[in-house]
Amino acid sequence: MSNLAILPIIIPLIAAIVLIFFNKSVHISRALAKLFSIISLGTAGYITWYVLEHGSVILETGDWIAPYGIVLVMDGLAAILVLTTNVITTACAFYAPHAGLEKRERFYFYPFFFFLITGVSGAFITGDLFNLFVFFEVLLMASYGLIVLGGGKVQLRESLKYLLINLFSSMLFVTTVAFLYAVVGTVNMAQIAERVQEVEQQGIITTIGILLFFVFATKAALFPLYYWLPKSYIVPNPVISALFGALLTKVGIYSILRVFSLIFVHRTDLTHEMFIWIAGLSMIFGVIGALSTSNIKLIIAYNIIPAIGFILLGIGVLNESGISGSIYYLVNDMIIKTALFLLVGIISYVAGTSDLRKMGGLIHYYPSLGWLLFLSAAVLAGLPPFSGFIGKLLLLKGAFEQGEIAIVIIGLLTSLLILYSIVKIFINGFWGDKETMGNIEKKPIKGLLTPVAALLALAVLLGVGAELFYPSIESIAAYLLDPEIYIDSVLKE
Repeated sequence: MSNLAILPIIIPLIAAIVLIFFNKSVHISRALAKLFSIISLGTAGYITWYVLEHGSVILETGDWIAPYGIVLVMDGLAAILVLTTNVITTACAFYAPHAGLEKRERFYFYPFFFFLITGVSGAFITGDLFNLFVFFEVLLMASYGLIVLGGGKVQLRESLKYLLINLFSSMLFVTTVAFLYAVVGTVNMAQIAERVQEVEQQGIITTIGILLFFVFATKAALFPLYYWLPKSYIVPNPVISALFGALLTKVGIYSILRVFSLIFVHRTDLTHEMFIWIAGLSMIFGVIGALSTSNIKLIIAYNIIPAIGFILLGIGVLNESGISGSIYYLVNDMIIKTALFLLVGIISYVAGTSDLRKMGGLIHYYPSLGWLLFLSAAVLAGLPPFSGFIGKLLLLKGAFEQGEIAIVIIGLLTSLLILYSIVKIFINGFWGDKETMGNIEKKPIKGLLTPVAALLALAVLLGVGAELFYPSIESIAAYLLDPEIYIDSVLKE
């Protein structure tokens, strides 16, 4: 069963290669994209069930035993993130044919789409730090292809900014991995975790850890390294924005969670205390950005930043409640950010603008769209009984247990402001008289709403069915807090 670990990488890779040959036939490309996404989702669902029932699946590629060969580790954390990624992929694959993408679809949209999923899945599964860099580059190269599709002037400017910042962080990433290899003599994460405890000069290890955090924080868009994200994420088509907002920053925060719960755990008084304050500042500045704009796409893009701050908070407190909250909120945010980016894409399409000041009265024409947005705001802000509430409750409980009262207050206030930033779209865009925007022509949006409704139904289920899901999340958190389990399972000691 060890070969199960490579399927979430192989299936989208095959899909990307196959779809290269059908780029001129849009209808065939759409059908194949839907088919491959469903196959990949079913496979990820089975793998997740198997891992949660039977434990981690370790694949030693080429029969080279760890740590001498490349190792893929499908543990509980990797499995649920791969499953969530495939849920998002499937929703986007069914949304894309209705999103006015036909010109882009002919220029290899679907191959880039599946290459991106290949890189994201590989980053979640790899047990090798250098191959984490490799999969980062795979997903980044695919994202470069996706972000430039369209070729407008604004898009080109923001694409260049996105490209340069990621090239810089990638150079720093591979350099830092080289430094770490020079100190411990391996890039296998389990063996690194074992050997860092034996290094006499722990200051070197701490410095390398902080450099790696800087790399991952740039990719995750944490304070103060988020400046590149908001406008870069709103210039592409809504499907691409949804993929970026849901997945790319999450790979960065996943990497922090993985390496700072497994490898760099020797100076938590320094590193993890720093995480807590960066988390608080990310919450504050992210929500300020969301409140400062009237562009509905920018509002959602800025709301990525406080969400990453909440996840980092759980890593910083490093207790069972905090880590459980980080995982729960990570899954929730991947789903709800996809739904929100797709929703504001629909709103911009029907209103003919992204400027909130030029909207009003849309509820009379599109009531389902308005109430789905309102439900999304409740989930994102963490109102009970939705999944956002479960994640935030655990995170704030973990912070309270550590005596971090200030960050608890910041988290509560930020949640209220996040709610206001989204409800502002509902009030200004949907409320008002029917004549506010004049006699607009009603456009068909059923095909666009269905994938969004499915995502929101899942987000609601994660909240009201928390008793069903939480035991698995709790067991993953306990597993992450005991690095020896990971080390022993990979190195078979």
